[in-house]
Amino acid sequence: MIDFAIPADLAAERDRVRRFVIDKIVPYERDPRLTAHGPTDELRQELVELARAEKLLTVQAPESLGGRGLTHIEQAVIYEAAGWSTLGPVAMNCAAPDEGNMFLLSKVADPDQVQRFLAPVVAGHQRSVFAMTEPDGAGSDPAQLSTAAIFDGENFTINGRKWLITGANGAKTWIIMARLAANPHLPEGPTLFLADGDEPGIVIERTMNTMDRNYVAGHGVVRFDNLVLPREALLGEAGQALRYAQLRLAPARLTHCMRWLGAAERAQSIAVEHARTRTAFGKPIGEHEGVSFMLADNEIALHQCRLTIWHACWLMDNGEKARHESSIAKSFVSEELFKVADRCVQVLGGIGISDETVVEMIFRDMRAFRLYDGPTEVHKYAIGRKVLRG
Repeated sequence: MIDFAIPADLAAERDRVRRFVIDKIVPYERDPRLTAHGPTDELRQELVELARAEKLLTVQAPESLGGRGLTHIEQAVIYEAAGWSTLGPVAMNCAAPDEGNMFLLSKVADPDQVQRFLAPVVAGHQRSVFAMTEPDGAGSDPAQLSTAAIFDGENFTINGRKWLITGANGAKTWIIMARLAANPHLPEGPTLFLADGDEPGIVIERTMNTMDRNYVAGHGVVRFDNLVLPREALLGEAGQALRYAQLRLAPARLTHCMRWLGAAERAQSIAVEHARTRTAFGKPIGEHEGVSFMLADNEIALHQCRLTIWHACWLMDNGEKARHESSIAKSFVSEELFKVADRCVQVLGGIGISDETVVEMIFRDMRAFRLYDGPTEVHKYAIGRKVLRG
């Protein structure tokens, strides 16, 4: 049986989330603490407390950690509502990279690590980072990882350089990917480590200037300068970082899609209202086919994207890894929603490229979405390989 109905209680919660975002969060979109590098920590904490007061904080977390343990389908519905403002997921503590990091730690971390590194993130008291991407290649191809870890039987010493590390400045929970050198104690290879952001061996060189500004503290360039971590800093098993990264990335691709679907809906609503009220050549511009067809294309794309997301979520909720389907979703949804945002700018005309509406910000951020968690071309490469293998 195929059932596309949203249960009444989930629909009610979706509507409550959307109303919360519209009433409480949207007014902050003009706050000067939303900087060129994203929201400041001060703004983030203020937004988090608003969500906490509404019992909407970190709802996706396992029940054992105070969340509701949402299914992937439930997340899709709620995250879409939260994404109406790019600050909505920040407030509800379901934005990247924290959302994906919390998922990974809930699956891999041991009990002591959960209490020290995961619980404070779930509670909204601190942020996290996933330090994998490097200037010399490691990113979409993590096999090029060059950051090195040496183990002497008691401590790990890590050296290397990372960049495009989202939220690095001010984050407390660090997940670090490094290549563990051959040693007589543990398997070698790409390995994950946990560290406190205040460790003296973690050096934030600078915050990069990027076109997007929806992630707290932007994207940083980081150097590990003889970072010394104890044996208990090992996250999961040595040499298994690439497997754990896949565990994190498949659902994280989908949650990106969910949140940006909400933002694209917002852009469409603004464009539709403009098309109803702006006149040209004797009638509202929406009555001209050139404009109405763009709005129609947007409506089609939004519907297709939602169904694509839901299908991948349904597979995961039924025990499938859904790597193939999540790649399809990420590549298709990111490209289609960017087209939606672009058409909304076109419908708005001159004000579309200004900050008179949030559409221009959504457009810039949506462009970056085509790169997050794997660019479209990498996903298509993986999809094509699977197709050829049959």
